Amino acid sequence: MVKLFISGFGTVGQGFVEVLGRRVDFFENRYGEQPIVVGIMDSKTVVTDPKGIDVGAAVAKKLETGSVGTEKYTDSVKALDSVDYDILIEVSPTNIKTGGVGLVNITHALECGKDVITVNKGPLALKFQELITLARKNGCKFRFEGTVGGAMPIINLCHENLKGEKISSIRGIFNGTCNYILSKMDKGQPFEQALKEAQQLGYAETDPTNDVEGYDAATKVVILANSVFGRNVTFDDVKITGIRGITTDAIDQAAAHNMVIRLIGEISDTRLEVAPRLIPVGHPLSIAGTLNIAQIDADLAGPITINGHGAGKIETASAILSDLIAIMDMRY
Repeated sequence: MVKLFISGFGTVGQGFVEVLGRRVDFFENRYGEQPIVVGIMDSKTVVTDPKGIDVGAAVAKKLETGSVGTEKYTDSVKALDSVDYDILIEVSPTNIKTGGVGLVNITHALECGKDVITVNKGPLALKFQELITLARKNGCKFRFEGTVGGAMPIINLCHENLKGEKISSIRGIFNGTCNYILSKMDKGQPFEQALKEAQQLGYAETDPTNDVEGYDAATKVVILANSVFGRNVTFDDVKITGIRGITTDAIDQAAAHNMVIRLIGEISDTRLEVAPRLIPVGHPLSIAGTLNIAQIDADLAGPITINGHGAGKIETASAILSDLIAIMDMRY
């Protein structure tokens, strides 16, 4: 029986347990049993049960009271140690400046020999090599498909389906909020109006800095550089230009040349950058809306283009599910 501990019980954490519920038959048919959730903690409370938590009741309590449990904690490490588990599902809020509690939780779990699945970008953008080294030292599986592109399967695609390829570069749109804003500006909306609409629809946070300044995309660029290209870089190594300075005049000038402006992340052995770029209309990277998209240049397979939802409750949970299945396949 595989036992899971979920750290973070907001939109993605709740989405993950919903996805688990949808795949009961899949787990039973593939493994003869299904994983159980033995621990859940949000920012203030923790609930544990070595026999398995009623996740439906946990979601209902979270929605009703704002907390997943009644037992408060001040030390997430002690909360993790309060029950035996096999895999940590780390989906706490991202902190790209310090790594936040996610970095603490991931580090502790790996030190204890636990496998880890995360969609938390901050820890990997700051301490990628340290975490990978720790996982290898302790024989742990460490998977993080959902950290880049949400449901867009780029990391596992590069590592598994494109084994043996020499990947020379990856270029892509890695922030759906910026793409939504720029798509609206293509149709004549000024930046501030497009941003306000993105906030009203829930695509952008009340403080949109991480998105519009390019910081969120930069964290994903770092993860790809380290994971796919074997580099040893951090957030501070990325050259970043956001979209706040893009004017309607710039959009109009691009349109006059049959171009659009898109915020593009670029990664290679020598390049590490996030910046607005002129993209020809009809090119795959001219895509509109909130989708993420990436072009992978491989020496044998040639250019490969993938796209998908970069965020969303169920979409991101689907990436966690794929990582969980990969780990369980190794265990059974």
